[in-house]
Amino acid sequence: MDAQQDKTLTSADIMKIMQLLPHRYPFLLIDKIIEMDGDESCIGIKNVTVNEPQFQGHFPERPIFPGVLLIEAMAQTAGALCVHSLGADSPPQLVYFMTIDKAKFRKPVEPGDQVHFHVKKIKQRSNIWKFEAIAKVDGAKVAEAEISAMLVDA
Repeated sequence: MDAQQDKTLTSADIMKIMQLLPHRYPFLLIDKIIEMDGDESCIGIKNVTVNEPQFQGHFPERPIFPGVLLIEAMAQTAGALCVHSLGADSPPQLVYFMTIDKAKFRKPVEPGDQVHFHVKKIKQRSNIWKFEAIAKVDGAKVAEAEISAMLVDA
């Protein structure tokens, strides 16, 4: 597959995500990417299950997915979009999370929820990217933030 064909992907399964990102269990927080639009936007999906390690302590009597992990999943979705947009022929890249702005948490996320991370590029200059990210469960906004990242050679 050449770089041009690779850039036209409209989705990414878990195997493709693991090619794009260095994260692995227990810190790979997206299961699939759908509706990828070049380097402009995409939607990442996280299936939240009670078997995840954070629920042992957050909280044993009422498991709630930590807000900081929602932000990380937004960043991973954005990072996968950044790396994917470079094409298959580019040298390996890492994405460094730089900033979080305007973060808001609206509703708890619980085991059994499927979270959709809607990520949209606000701007890009050289190797710095800025995104608007919204997390939704069943169409309802549960969290939002603006995040920025920097691409560097791996």
